[in-house]
Amino acid sequence: MNDAHRSLYPEIEPYEAGMYEVGEGHSLYYERVGTRGAKPAVFLHGGPGGGMSPNHRRQWDPDLYDVLLFDQRGCGKSTPFAEIEHNDTWRIVEDIEKLRKMCGHDAWQAFGGSWGSTLALAYAQRYPERVTELVLRGVFLARQKEKDWLYTYGASEIMAEQWDDFTGLIPEDERGNLVQAYYDRLTSDNEQVRLSAAREWSLWEGSVATLLPDPALMDSFGDPGKAVPFARICAKFFLEDFFLEEAQLLRDVAKIRDIPGIIVQGRHDICTPPTSAWELKKAWPEAELWIVHDAGHSAGESGIIDGLVRATDKLAGKPPA
Repeated sequence: MNDAHRSLYPEIEPYEAGMYEVGEGHSLYYERVGTRGAKPAVFLHGGPGGGMSPNHRRQWDPDLYDVLLFDQRGCGKSTPFAEIEHNDTWRIVEDIEKLRKMCGHDAWQAFGGSWGSTLALAYAQRYPERVTELVLRGVFLARQKEKDWLYTYGASEIMAEQWDDFTGLIPEDERGNLVQAYYDRLTSDNEQVRLSAAREWSLWEGSVATLLPDPALMDSFGDPGKAVPFARICAKFFLEDFFLEEAQLLRDVAKIRDIPGIIVQGRHDICTPPTSAWELKKAWPEAELWIVHDAGHSAGESGIIDGLVRATDKLAGKPPA
């Protein structure tokens, strides 16, 4: 790749935005940016429960793409706020398919990072004929070893002080299953207990997101408006094994063999270590794996931005900058 880093495209406002009813009491906030009728793409945010932000709109050339972004069930501007009922992987996969039909696209590019990469793979394996390409960042395959890395042993050895803060909220006799202990507090009848647990859960996730400390990012993770849905929904999905069979996404790679894919992975990703991206590449050799040697997990790091923008440009047939 060219040595000069690419940056996000200029700030852009949606040409359309609204709420879309998907049933079971859930309504999703969505935005469309770029050029109506151009190359279709869908953005799948992280979390689960993370929501989207204005910078997420800027990862595609707006002249070449017609991008739909949406807040998944229970987060961002979607309603009900922080709802964990009727909220699971396969319901969200069906939401993506409903939104595709709403847009009138035959197929589209699925673009997702972290949990969004999990969701993009699940969607593509369920509806391979509806996916033109996959762009994945910070691959998370939701296997037991990846869950253990974040909440049992692994990341704890690197982010030692932050791990002590995270575990410190939980009495020692409950630390054998931190996810369950946090979930119990996140669903407590006591609002202060819920808020404290949401903040600590979210700050732990924020602390493993970047190669270098990012105070602004940590402030956003500590904000209750982001922390509460993120922590509640995330803890539920972890407890339910993301509603996937063990290693299902690797097992079913044959279903997406013919879909072009680009994987952008930070070498120093503490949240979703490169082993998952590498194992996906070995199972799916047709995909391209771009390792960013000076980056961690966050989509906001300059090397990751560079890779993602180059990926969307390449898949739109745009000559390299």
